Amino acid sequence: MRKIILIASVSVDGYFEGLNRDISWNMVDEELHQHFNDVCREMGAFIDGRVTYELMADYWPTADQDPNSTAVEAEFAAIWREIPKIVFSRTLTEAGWNTTVKHDVVPEEIAELKAQPGGDIALSGANLTATFLRLGLVDEYRIYVHPVVLGQGNGRPLFESPDVRMNLKLAGTHAFGNGVVLLHYERGQD
Repeated sequence: MRKIILIASVSVDGYFEGLNRDISWNMVDEELHQHFNDVCREMGAFIDGRVTYELMADYWPTADQDPNSTAVEAEFAAIWREIPKIVFSRTLTEAGWNTTVKHDVVPEEIAELKAQPGGDIALSGANLTATFLRLGLVDEYRIYVHPVVLGQGNGRPLFESPDVRMNLKLAGTHAFGNGVVLLHYERGQD
């Protein structure tokens, strides 16, 4: 059975974005980007919230045509276009680039998706993540901690649902040359 894997970058103090959706503090160098390419290439689908999907769709479909793109960026553009995507949105009615639009998270539909053959499913988007967490739909967590402190009130925390408590089991860690650390957790016993 496929797994739903939350993949997120956060600051040391737990923010996934700064004020005004700022992510310029993310320290994605060639090594980390290649790692993301390798991870994403193995995924069977991407599940995104509307904001995340629109950010990705604004850049990645044609990034490999930009002469300023690096080889790893061009590689990711091809990966992103090819992998099926599901965007959850109550406002979008259609989306391009191999994307299906869903309006509500229905646990039975997610169970059917997980039962299909193929690679695991990457989850991103803060509001959508909160919904998946509340419904107990996340199987693994790959949290990339960037060596940056944004400071209280200067961003949006990744885990902002006060009604969700999770017990996690450490599956592994990896330190990248730029100081980013991957914390890989599996869902623990509740």
